[in-house]
Amino acid sequence: MTRFGDFDTLCRDVPSYSWCNLFYRQVQRTSSDILTGDSADASTAPVGVNPTCGILKAGSDGSLANIANIIVIALSIFFTAGLIFLANRRKAAVGRVELRSFLILYFLSLPLQLLSNGALLEQGSTAIVALTALHAGTVAALFWSLLANGLVATQVVEDGTMSSLIPFHIGAAAFFAATTYIGFDVALGITDTLGTSTPPEALRSIPLFVLTSVWPAAAAFLYLVIMCWIVLGVLNEVRPMWYYVLSAVLFVLSQLAYFLLSHVVCKGTNAKIDGSFIATLLETAAVGVLYLAWRSITEESWDEDAYYQ
Repeated sequence: MTRFGDFDTLCRDVPSYSWCNLFYRQVQRTSSDILTGDSADASTAPVGVNPTCGILKAGSDGSLANIANIIVIALSIFFTAGLIFLANRRKAAVGRVELRSFLILYFLSLPLQLLSNGALLEQGSTAIVALTALHAGTVAALFWSLLANGLVATQVVEDGTMSSLIPFHIGAAAFFAATTYIGFDVALGITDTLGTSTPPEALRSIPLFVLTSVWPAAAAFLYLVIMCWIVLGVLNEVRPMWYYVLSAVLFVLSQLAYFLLSHVVCKGTNAKIDGSFIATLLETAAVGVLYLAWRSITEESWDEDAYYQ
């Protein structure tokens, strides 16, 4: 039976699940006999640990790597760079610096995602372990920055000032450092407490599961609650709320596509591509709509006095 914190089912049934790279190295280090099928040969192995369907490493048996997701990530990088540029131009907008930081973190997460689940690097290699750990840390910091944007929007402290930016960046650095360290520990076994799953085949790490799955979901939910209160309760407006709702729906759909549709697409295309490109596309769309939501409540047509109270 799968327990809280076990990754075995995810690493088997969800193609291109990045955090499995850490457990692949752990299994190599502790119980290499567990690796079977496509996972047995690290030089060609897909992302995952004994996956039921996975894209072989680039160049293996004619594999083009996770080509669909690579293309979508590349387009998303340019799109996000455009959002950063547009956000930076709105000099007087509330929370401009904080939103820009959120967009920069999302921008940084995209190439890390490409390298960690793009089937470009050899499984078990130091490079893929390091990039995956950094990717995990960036994702944890990203969702702290999302929640912090909601807190800044309440104007408890003035946005763009040291009283806002210092906690913002300290929190992001703390989540990044803690999650990155745990990622390295899971893969390399720096400590016995965090670095080894018991039993090995369970691929168990409660801290990694909490920081990469539970924490992002909780942060996104809390952010939506805060923005509902600000838009509906403080600004007494409805139109901007639709942007936030749409962004939340797109984010949920991206997760459903990743965890439920990805395997179906992988099987249907004979492991040429999987559904991760759909998830990335929906995630990037959610970020874009989130920018529109922020833009809509910082326009001069809204009652800014109410917003600052």
